[in-house]
Amino acid sequence: MHNKITEKYWSRFPDTYDKKMEYVVGKELRDDIIQELNRLPELGELVELGCGTGTFSETIASKTKSMCATDLSDSLLAVARERLGNHPKVTIQKENCMATSFPSEAIDSVFMANLIHVVEGPKAVLEECNRILRKDGTLVIVTFTDHEMQLWEKIKMGLRFAKSWGKPPSHVHSFSPEDLASMIKDAGFVVKTSKLIGTKTKAVYIIGRKS
Repeated sequence: MHNKITEKYWSRFPDTYDKKMEYVVGKELRDDIIQELNRLPELGELVELGCGTGTFSETIASKTKSMCATDLSDSLLAVARERLGNHPKVTIQKENCMATSFPSEAIDSVFMANLIHVVEGPKAVLEECNRILRKDGTLVIVTFTDHEMQLWEKIKMGLRFAKSWGKPPSHVHSFSPEDLASMIKDAGFVVKTSKLIGTKTKAVYIIGRKS
């Protein structure tokens, strides 16, 4: 039931999804995220959870041997297929990030962008990442936050969100780097990188290794 509600909420505006996200958090933060992703090393066989319309998929795909981009929303996946359907490294399929169909210990890397702060069970997502990753596998997470944002910037971002999306789901989180690092450790990962990126708007950027 909760998955259906979550899917319905984020699936409402597939054609304007990217524009709405850019309006809420700004192009500068999106570009900062892409800059960080471009610094990543080779990631082998990768699964992206919550790919949405594929905003960051092409960037991360350049770091992989092969990549499966997944999401719960059929309408967002349709946009992702238009964007990435001919990419030689990328396959696209529907998956529930808290209970995927991938075999245990089968994947080199997992990537998720702007997912973990909007799911109802972030710990379950991290446990699923641990399950499907091989030993020493890599977990890369980037997710929006209002941590350390100026009060006025928080208010303006909240108003932009309300104008674009309406009332946010009740389970939306705003993690600090320390919060997310602690959760990742509890899920069986060693934290290699944990920091905030962005200026006016912010995102938490975490890289972990399965221990």
